[in-house]
Amino acid sequence: MIATLEGIIDEQLLDSVILNVQGVGYGVAVTVEDHGQLTAGKPAKLFIYEHIRENSYDLFGFVGRDTKQLFELLLGVNGVGPKMAMSILSIGNSSEVRSAIAGGDTKLIQRANGVGKRVAERVVVDLKDKVGLTGVDLADTGLLLSESTAAGDEAAQALMSLGYSPADAMLALKSIDSSLSTEERIKLALKGKP
Repeated sequence: MIATLEGIIDEQLLDSVILNVQGVGYGVAVTVEDHGQLTAGKPAKLFIYEHIRENSYDLFGFVGRDTKQLFELLLGVNGVGPKMAMSILSIGNSSEVRSAIAGGDTKLIQRANGVGKRVAERVVVDLKDKVGLTGVDLADTGLLLSESTAAGDEAAQALMSLGYSPADAMLALKSIDSSLSTEERIKLALKGKP
């Protein structure tokens, strides 16, 4: 079993790299995030996942061990193969993907090529408690939330019963005055106005 490969990046292709390890060029599929961190002509170490089938032998490489672990978790979800897992990991950096899963953001997960609503929901249900996050880090708002925050807010609960993820519900309510009545906050959140 190949656990890691270390060498020089010979070539960067669309969704993979050729890693030259002492004269042997390994074609390794990488995520968009990792692709951006690798540079042709520079040394690199990749954590490797081997996918061996009867008619193919594929290598998937990751700059960080945590990204490889998330990839392996995704493979444990029914209906998710290596290419779909790579597609999910390419919707953002690994912490954004973890946050989307922990926060139940199926819409973001569906942005991955080939991922439909059912698979996105299965990913959230199966991995929500396994991604290593207790809360959702909304980096663009600077707000750290947990589901318990949404669970303790009646307006957020109402929005979640209408199909909002906990993160979306809290984001919709963020700029609305919390001293207003629950009903008023829900109405304003649904209108999208503070």
